[in-house]
Amino acid sequence: MKVSAFTYVRNGFTIDYPFLEAIKSVLPVVDEFIVVIGDSNDGTREAVENLNDNRIKIVDTIWDDKMRTGGLIFAQQSNIGIDNCNADADWLFHIQADEIIHENDLPKIKQAMFDNLSNKQVQGLLFKFINFFGDYNHYAPSRRFHQHEIRIIRNNKNIRSYRDSQGFRLYSSPEKTNVEKGEKLTVKAIDASVYHYSHVRSPKQAKKKHIEFGNRYNATNDWVKEYEKVYKGEYDYSDFDYLFPFTKSHPSVMQKRVNSIDWKFNYNPAKNNMTTKEKLLKALHLITDKRFFEYKNYKLI
Repeated sequence: MKVSAFTYVRNGFTIDYPFLEAIKSVLPVVDEFIVVIGDSNDGTREAVENLNDNRIKIVDTIWDDKMRTGGLIFAQQSNIGIDNCNADADWLFHIQADEIIHENDLPKIKQAMFDNLSNKQVQGLLFKFINFFGDYNHYAPSRRFHQHEIRIIRNNKNIRSYRDSQGFRLYSSPEKTNVEKGEKLTVKAIDASVYHYSHVRSPKQAKKKHIEFGNRYNATNDWVKEYEKVYKGEYDYSDFDYLFPFTKSHPSVMQKRVNSIDWKFNYNPAKNNMTTKEKLLKALHLITDKRFFEYKNYKLI
């Protein structure tokens, strides 16, 4: 069994992505790692080179500023990663620059790939997501954050990144992603989690990241002016419905970041922006431990 991994990043230090930790967390179970690096000026490329691992292959890209709607640049960069993976790989492992795999899950992931290798009906493997919010001690369990997503796919070039690189779908050809809706992949759920740190930054860094991210969904910078009127100083961690405390261990590659946190996130459950519908869904979640009417970009086997 041969496994290739791929990720993409641009100015990872500027936006404070744990991209090096993401790469290192997956390396133990892959035979090669494609790192698609956009035109960066903060030492991102040099840092990846300094990992000094012969399994890592860097692909340099220039982000097209004309692709500023719908987050399509993210899917484009993801697909470049797919296209640069070895043709003889059986599985492709996608990890984003703010996603980490816990070392305790690596044996289970490797076993799941091996167990499903000959079952061609399985087009991908579905991971649980732990979406950290505000700091390393809280996570968001609701439908506002995707709780499951595909992170391992068959090495089939017709399987492409979907929309803004949320997940994957199957197309009639790699060139049809903009004209076809694509078919949802048939997947197996595995007992492994993606530790997602997108919403864990200092308020200052979080604001910087939010603006950079927003620029990939808006055709012009006009939206930033309105954003600055509302959030003048730092990022306001208030866009949540409810959070749960996280009491387990973080991946070892993240421990330095966890120990060096230099901001305080004060979670007040009373200060939320839940709608009446969301309050009802929260109550159902707490009672049943299930999330009803959740969007699923996959077909579960």
